[in-house]
Amino acid sequence: MKIGIDLGGSHIAIGVVDKEGRILEKIEKRLTKVEKQNIKKSIEKYIIEQVNIFQQKYKIEEIGIGTPGIVKDGVILTGGNLCIENYNIVERLQKNIKLPIKLRNDAKCAALAEKKYGCLKEHENRSLFLTLGTGIGGAILFNDNVLGVNNECSCELGHMVIHNHGIPCHCGREGCFERYASMKALKNNLRKALSLDETTRGQELLEMIRENRPEKENYEVIENTLTEYIENLSLGIDNLIRILDPERIGIGGSFVYFEDVLLERLEKALTFKTKVIIQTAILGNEAGIIGAVL
Repeated sequence: MKIGIDLGGSHIAIGVVDKEGRILEKIEKRLTKVEKQNIKKSIEKYIIEQVNIFQQKYKIEEIGIGTPGIVKDGVILTGGNLCIENYNIVERLQKNIKLPIKLRNDAKCAALAEKKYGCLKEHENRSLFLTLGTGIGGAILFNDNVLGVNNECSCELGHMVIHNHGIPCHCGREGCFERYASMKALKNNLRKALSLDETTRGQELLEMIRENRPEKENYEVIENTLTEYIENLSLGIDNLIRILDPERIGIGGSFVYFEDVLLERLEKALTFKTKVIIQTAILGNEAGIIGAVL
């Protein structure tokens, strides 16, 4: 058995995965503001503690970690929404964990899992996988292979500019795709439009969208926010379709929880009409953990 670790901009998920790709046990943690102030220490402490617990219960052979950003040789060169750079996480962890540890980009990990077990399983030609969460990650698949899985290509699709001189991004550019079309962007925009504070969770926002009706007080506010979000999301995906000509697009991350209120809107908004099939990740947010061990 192996341990898969999915690092996100706001969470850490750790799971024990068997040879068939099944998660036997997992634990998740949302990073607090205080923990984010010393994020390296927080990540290391939590991983070491949970790995030790799992090692007492299971025979663990190896650990795989998926992280946002660009990685090489066990080092997070740029950590995307983790906001860390040149962090040799593998070397740091192996001071306390005596197991082989491998590091890959999180979107590529999720794509590997969906290719082997999920929504891209039966598709062998050109496909695209996007993770919509705190940011936007992506992976391009050609002929059953994930492009750049060994770091030949960073595929930072979330940092494609869709609005010139737009919202500043932590990457140093302005108007990046993920600043407008990540799930974090949607949730923040909804909170702002509805005058809600950041303690309003995603599930609460989802219920507000599901219950939205013309007779409701905030109907137009919610509809306008969703329309703007879908316009930006479809703009970025239209660009990728025109460049890559995929036959299938898989979408993962927390977008999967909003599928019933967003997917049909997205499909209608796409302007480049091809035979591309858009499907949400079958493995949901567990794709990151499963893919990390692949």
